[in-house]
Amino acid sequence: MNRYLTIKNNIETEIVVKKSKFIANFIKVTSKEQAEEEIKKVKKKYFDARHNCISYRVLEDEKIVERFSDDGEPSGTAGGPMLNILQKNNLVNVLIVVTRYFGGILLGTGGLVRAYSDSLQTSIEESTLLELTIGTECEVKLEYNYFEKFKYYCKNNDIQIKDTTYTEEIVCKIEMEEDKKEKLLKDYALKNLNFLDFKVLSKKYIEKSIPK
Repeated sequence: MNRYLTIKNNIETEIVVKKSKFIANFIKVTSKEQAEEEIKKVKKKYFDARHNCISYRVLEDEKIVERFSDDGEPSGTAGGPMLNILQKNNLVNVLIVVTRYFGGILLGTGGLVRAYSDSLQTSIEESTLLELTIGTECEVKLEYNYFEKFKYYCKNNDIQIKDTTYTEEIVCKIEMEEDKKEKLLKDYALKNLNFLDFKVLSKKYIEKSIPK
């Protein structure tokens, strides 16, 4: 199983190279459709810029979808080098859009590669990175009066409550690493957990903090 990294939050950074301004938007995405929508938003925001160069890698169905564009810069000077950096860092579910406002001084192909690469590298260095590890998504149904105890159990066992629906009962979607799932299943079998219903939904990559 490959070890992948992603970012916790979106981040915007800026560098200036020989009067050209490079604005990098490093954006968290979970699908190629979302990535394309985010590209449209950034291009609309910086509609007066000469170039909006992009690269993204998205993990879908355990396969990586990649795309890059030089957006009018000389071929191989922007999108491709940024994609190479994402690949070398094993970063997925991320989109980088670097907007360039031309400062009047030509940078040459080597200068452009360095500028776009440095823009992305700066964003990576200023981001909080998370590890993606294989885990399991489950659904539990429980009584309202048991919810606080269940939240306490999840906190103590590194289980994430990703979604909660309030009806006649409470329905929670939870995510956890494989070893945490085994403990939960054991506690459920021993009736240490008071669920009205429990089911395993699917395996999936889940986010995990990286120890400092």
